[in-house]
Amino acid sequence: MARSSSAKPPSTKGASHTPPKPKNQVKKHDDYTSEGVQDNDIFLLPISDYQVMLVLTILGAIVRLFRIYQPTSVVFDEVHFGGFATKYIKGKFFMDVHPPLAKLLITLFGWLAGFNGDFDFKEIGKDYLEPGVPYVAMRLFPAICGIFLVPTVFLTLKAAGTRTATAALGAAFVIFENGLLTQARLILLDSPLVSATAFTALAFTSFTNQHEQGPSKAFDASWWFWLVMTGLGMGITVSIKWVGLFTIAWVGSLTLVQLWVLLGDTKTVTMRVFAKHFLARAFCLIIIPATFYMAMFAIHFVCLTNPGDGDGFMSSEFQATLNNKGMQDVPVDVAFGSRVTIRHVNTQGGYLHSHPLMYPTGSQQQQITLYPHKDDNNLFLLENQTQPLDINGEPINGTGAWDTSKNMTENYIRDGDVIRLYHLATHRRLHSHDVRPPVSEAEWQNEVSAYGYEGFTGDANDLFRVEIAKKQSLGPAAKERLRTIQTKFRLVHIMTGCVLFSHKVKLPEWASEQQEVTCAKGGTLPNSLWYIESNAHPQLASDAEKVNYVNPGFFGKFWELQKVMWRTNAGLVESHAWDSRPESWPILRRGINFWGKDHRQIYLMGNPIVWYTATLAVVMYVLFKGIAVIRWQRSCNDYSNATFKRFDYEIGTSVLGWAFHYFPFFLMQRQLFLHHYFPALIFGIMAFCQIYDFATTRFAIPGVRENPIINKAGVISLLVISAVAFALYSPLAYGNAWTKTECNRVKLFSTWDWDCNNFLESYDAYSGVSASTSIISQTPQLAVDNKKQPPAQQQQDSPKVGISGAPKFEPQGQKVIGREERVEYRDQDGNILNEEQVKALEGKVEFKTKYETRTRVVDGNGNEIEVPIEDLAAGGVAPPHPDVQGANQETKKVVGDDPVSKDASSSKDGEKEAERSVPKPASEGNEATV
Repeated sequence: MARSSSAKPPSTKGASHTPPKPKNQVKKHDDYTSEGVQDNDIFLLPISDYQVMLVLTILGAIVRLFRIYQPTSVVFDEVHFGGFATKYIKGKFFMDVHPPLAKLLITLFGWLAGFNGDFDFKEIGKDYLEPGVPYVAMRLFPAICGIFLVPTVFLTLKAAGTRTATAALGAAFVIFENGLLTQARLILLDSPLVSATAFTALAFTSFTNQHEQGPSKAFDASWWFWLVMTGLGMGITVSIKWVGLFTIAWVGSLTLVQLWVLLGDTKTVTMRVFAKHFLARAFCLIIIPATFYMAMFAIHFVCLTNPGDGDGFMSSEFQATLNNKGMQDVPVDVAFGSRVTIRHVNTQGGYLHSHPLMYPTGSQQQQITLYPHKDDNNLFLLENQTQPLDINGEPINGTGAWDTSKNMTENYIRDGDVIRLYHLATHRRLHSHDVRPPVSEAEWQNEVSAYGYEGFTGDANDLFRVEIAKKQSLGPAAKERLRTIQTKFRLVHIMTGCVLFSHKVKLPEWASEQQEVTCAKGGTLPNSLWYIESNAHPQLASDAEKVNYVNPGFFGKFWELQKVMWRTNAGLVESHAWDSRPESWPILRRGINFWGKDHRQIYLMGNPIVWYTATLAVVMYVLFKGIAVIRWQRSCNDYSNATFKRFDYEIGTSVLGWAFHYFPFFLMQRQLFLHHYFPALIFGIMAFCQIYDFATTRFAIPGVRENPIINKAGVISLLVISAVAFALYSPLAYGNAWTKTECNRVKLFSTWDWDCNNFLESYDAYSGVSASTSIISQTPQLAVDNKKQPPAQQQQDSPKVGISGAPKFEPQGQKVIGREERVEYRDQDGNILNEEQVKALEGKVEFKTKYETRTRVVDGNGNEIEVPIEDLAAGGVAPPHPDVQGANQETKKVVGDDPVSKDASSSKDGEKEAERSVPKPASEGNEATV
């Protein structure tokens, strides 16, 4: 095999085993061998190339590991991905929109370092040091991926045929890209994602190089190795984030081109040989990635065996596979007198439920809700519309009238039967009437309540007709009569014709924030379907036929989770303070505020030099392609030139990768962020380097191709410029000290919206700043009457996520002896402004009102007592997590149901409610991430 050389450019990239030919004249092949292709096997590079790669890798490691312990508190989405590590170690099931591979590896690094899952990562700015969290080890995995990206890009460019200096330029661009650095230093998924994408690009580029050398290379060891590595890379990439589907699309489209070329080679590719090519690619590029992807979910399921915050997203069958979530076999036959629990089919919101709380509006009768936990308040007795008769033909009164029935068959509840549902805990019946519900006040919605009292015979508004949904019910018997679990049915209100209905709408606090139940006229079928989960009847013998949930098995759980991930991902449509739209990414319009504390800040910001050269490369190729197509239409013979043809294909391959990883985001209405552009950026960097390499070593430009020093001088110049830009913006990546003057000097655009006023005037000033004195201002707010509360304050009910407030200090035996009120003016860092400073700022800035409480402890003589330092607020003021910031107006809003709720708040008088009444930290909310 020929070796690629960094010292001498190939004259025309002609056939590697033939004597030199005149410029741009290459041997014509009568098979599918591509013209102008050399063997660029990366295992056969000169030793000097590996030495250059090693130096670059060491430099990349230094840049990424420098002060990786900084900051020592939770940053941005470490809230989510650190929290997932906690759940993995505890084995608590959670739901996230991203596949599990990177999260599993982050957890592994933390576990090996001694992390036991006791830290919850619940808010930005929460300190790592005091609880002893091995956060550096957890950050080490993304950092290793960031380091691995450097040699991967270098080798990919070498596999594409560039000079060593050009490949070094691409690797250095990766090293000095501030955004990639920021992602690689934190517990986030984008560094592993980008590295996996680049590895797939390396493998496929190497495989393509083997393929283009024709039949002589087909099916040999190197050919198979890179094809298998491409499939493995695809599996790894898509197992980190679904953005990997774009990588699969890129590889798939180019593979189809290869197969099309093979099909056209009628001389050396018989149909048998073509079938071998097809099956080899199908196995390596479909079976291997799919198997790897499913294997990651198999590990995911093995790790998460206990109930957790994600239960509410999954079906009852799925939940039954978790520890303590399964149930004993229950009788299958349902009859009048059965005590049942009824579950909603569509929303996984839980059980039909009631409790002794009344609606504050409407009928003011007892509430009917949907509650996600098993509880005594979920039990209903199924009654006939008339009481049973005794042997004398007299009605048997009371709710136990059916308990002595000897003929269960006669009492089976069949399709079309009219029933009443008696709530056993409160002695009221399920009831509806022409009254609007308290939340969904649409004309087609009626209120559902519990009405009556013990001994009350009820009225006509208690009557519901059973309508069995035969298509959704399992088995012939379940289509004719109610059977536990197997029968899906609707309950139609006799008097109004509406159907019992629930949807993803929460009731307010007066209903413990449980899910709303209404009676809907023309309600959609999925939201009006119910089934019976538990069933008991005194006349059912112990050997009666029983039923349980069908275990969905791995494939059933896998497919259900994929559907839930897809729906949840599509539902992330709310605006976000730091989101951005795809059209702004190539021009680096704005970044993301990650963290701020002690007059330092971490802000996701790209290196403008790297960013704009990558964008320039794409623009240049698009212009080139447009002109080439026009000239081709005019019968210009450009494509007879091998170098021209190679430029079109090689640069086009990288630009196609950029396009596949960029344009699909325009179709998404969900939240999008600058970090979604990083995979496309890698392809843009490689496209620029390839264009540069063609311009300086392969195009016949007088005085350029023959002079290698021009290529190297240009590389050095670009490296110096990118390194300088990197250094200028590095404080935003490392969270280092910075000055206002230096910050303002490099803030070129107003849309680069980090706040330079956050930094101090000089570096000397940082020596006097300590964590305990620079983070005073955020303390829990005192409740203020709405009439007196300023408008700005009415929008802030409590401290937001990301603010570590001062803990309460209530010493024993002390009492409040006085209150003081005063007005202070502070800057955004909590520093008190004097009157002159306030006057100077009038008309230039906006002051916002904020109410705070502070505590001083004094003895009987009025002398202030020093509060122990451990009781003071030790945490700093982090910027609010983007989830609680204002809306970005560029993000489209979609009006729809609320996302699936987590655990509902307590209802009354139930076992689960008593368990949940213990004080606990605030909910983390929806587990879905971006």
